[in-house]
Amino acid sequence: MSKFIFVTGGVVSGLGKGITAASLGRLLKCRGLKIASQKLDPYMNVDPGTMSPFQHGEVFVTDDGAETDLDLGHYERFIDENLNKYSNLTSGRVYWNVLNKERQGEYLGQTVQIIPHVTNEIKDFILKNAQVSGADVSIVEIGGTIGDIESQPFLEAIRQLSTEVGRKNCLFIHVCLVPYISGSDEYKSKPTQHSVKELMAVGIHPDLIVTRSDEAVPEEIRKKISLFCNVAEDCVIDNKTLSSLYEVPLMLHEQKMDEVVCRELGIEGTTSNLSEWEKMVNSIHSRKDEIQIALVGKYVKLHDSYLSIVESLNHASFVVGRKLKIKWVDSDSVTDKTAPEIFKDCAGIILPGGFGNRGIEGMITSARFARTHKMPYFGICLGMQIAVIEFARDVLNFSDANSREFDEQCEHAVIDLMKDQEGVIMGGTMRLGKYPCKIQKGTILEKAYKSNLIEERHRHRYEFNNSYREQMQDAGLVIGGTSPDDKIVETVELSEKEHPFFVGVQFHPEFKSRPNHAGPLFVEFLKACL
Repeated sequence: MSKFIFVTGGVVSGLGKGITAASLGRLLKCRGLKIASQKLDPYMNVDPGTMSPFQHGEVFVTDDGAETDLDLGHYERFIDENLNKYSNLTSGRVYWNVLNKERQGEYLGQTVQIIPHVTNEIKDFILKNAQVSGADVSIVEIGGTIGDIESQPFLEAIRQLSTEVGRKNCLFIHVCLVPYISGSDEYKSKPTQHSVKELMAVGIHPDLIVTRSDEAVPEEIRKKISLFCNVAEDCVIDNKTLSSLYEVPLMLHEQKMDEVVCRELGIEGTTSNLSEWEKMVNSIHSRKDEIQIALVGKYVKLHDSYLSIVESLNHASFVVGRKLKIKWVDSDSVTDKTAPEIFKDCAGIILPGGFGNRGIEGMITSARFARTHKMPYFGICLGMQIAVIEFARDVLNFSDANSREFDEQCEHAVIDLMKDQEGVIMGGTMRLGKYPCKIQKGTILEKAYKSNLIEERHRHRYEFNNSYREQMQDAGLVIGGTSPDDKIVETVELSEKEHPFFVGVQFHPEFKSRPNHAGPLFVEFLKACL
């Protein structure tokens, strides 16, 4: 039977519960344990798929096509395990499931209530994830902050679950802010005490308390928290802000957090081996000169909108040994006149995914600048479609070339819906999750992946229009990757004789990049930028 670790947060939101949970997952995996991760989000959206990137940040996609919270990206990058549709649950999904069951008569006419029906739905989901993954330890993060009205059903569900599976099989970790007051030059434990009191009011007593602060919390403050919150002194763990989030597991290991967790859960006979992770962290600190990459996007005001892409570039920078600097470029600001000034100090341009027609012309200008100035260009999802549109306009001379998404009336829709997508209600036309891609020999893709068949994750609706495939190829655009049946164009590129690196991929390689196994295309892109 799986053991369960529940991670809650107190005082303020945005403390880094996800990084704490992910780091603990890495530590336990390095002890030979199989780990599963899960995020329970209190918001009422069924999933983040339709939420604005400005509000929520990126949508992370799993192999099986689930659109999930961005924290799942942290989990995958830290524990190096592919998560699934059971890894993320929202209040919206819970109530959706419960109401559907009620309409279908599954409750046999009962009065449907928060307890037991909603809490049972949450517990079933937690148990299902542990069962499907076959994990030794399932780490479950509860979104939001203690005291929020919307998170109460989740807290009640994990309280019930702890009694059902046995308290010895559950561990509660509470992550709290310990603020520093500059006027009196001291850290304050009172917010943590009140947060723990709030947690205990719903029937949950934390086993470990993780203190969050910019600098190390003094020992006397940790002892005070131990005394007033009724936890052992070695169960108060300091989590200070570090230069790289990948250092967090090592900091927690120094305080024997994984050892304490194993002790509290009754897990015996494990030893820790962090050598691979330590080697990766050393490569972060050994990076030399800086390299600047322009990230041209529609949602650059919230950097979390491109979190996985930035992390993938960081992973690649560990490999090439250069410090990474991102130049955030709003695509609306790019014109033929401004492009030379915007990109003059950049080694390459990366153009990520997005939806809607705002900022598209600036993206096309960016792709044209990269192609004509032989500046390394990496287009992901929408970024590939932009490269195709630009090529059709400037090389094939189709001045109105566009995507059907942006102009339904254009004559040359080089990006369009496939025939079998026509007439399907929006939502049913999305290609989500893992799909295979056949790679052509002699391409940059083959050089990067060192394989002729790969699997990457998708999240898009429109595709390369095959009616233009022959014309594009005759004009010099290389179709580097297709679906195994050759019906769908997955990647385009220019030959290395024509351009140092000009690649567009319809999939999202950033979702599978890991700090200790960098995404191959990101590595090749940075090598070209150097």
